[in-house]
Amino acid sequence: MKFVKTLLMGTVVASLLSCSGGEQQSCNGSSCDRNHVIENIMARRSIRKYKPGTVDRETMKKILECGINAPNGQNKQSWEVRVVDNPATMEEIKSIMAAAYPAEDAKRVTACFRDAPVMVFIARDLSYDFSAYDCGLMAENMMLSAASLGIGSVCLGSPVRFINDNPACAPVLDKLGFSEGYKLALCVGFGYPDETPAAKPRDWGKVKFLD
Repeated sequence: MKFVKTLLMGTVVASLLSCSGGEQQSCNGSSCDRNHVIENIMARRSIRKYKPGTVDRETMKKILECGINAPNGQNKQSWEVRVVDNPATMEEIKSIMAAAYPAEDAKRVTACFRDAPVMVFIARDLSYDFSAYDCGLMAENMMLSAASLGIGSVCLGSPVRFINDNPACAPVLDKLGFSEGYKLALCVGFGYPDETPAAKPRDWGKVKFLD
């Protein structure tokens, strides 16, 4: 996931502008006008504590619209998305997962969703070798657009492993109802943040300009 984010950050900026209808502000050398897209990217944090209450569907539709407008290979749109915003449905999914693992792991398994009020499950098309990148771009678009609306998000890999790796979790996949040939790739949680985590250091040593 980190690789996808780093590799494709430039295209995310352009895509988010396209989704929102915003205009890119001018830059001249080291002097730039205030750029809300860049500010949003730099300010966004992964949120693991959420306030009670869900995100209304109209707001989620706008976030999802930004997601499906992400850049994607050959415009294949090689993803499928399922949104769970009903607490009862989420509890049913957690119960299936808890029963699929030993008792000592059940709490850890059910905590993997971080109690996000809305969970978006993204599956990739296995017939297209770049579909994982497409799904990563989609997720990043959704998380950035959510942040611009004051909504927190977190991209999660643990639920994917728990669900995909244990045949006893098949009822979860049945409930999500992805098409044949698609495999769960990412889970992204959304909700109103109940924490303000600080930024973690980034390693500029991994970035080089070639002459």
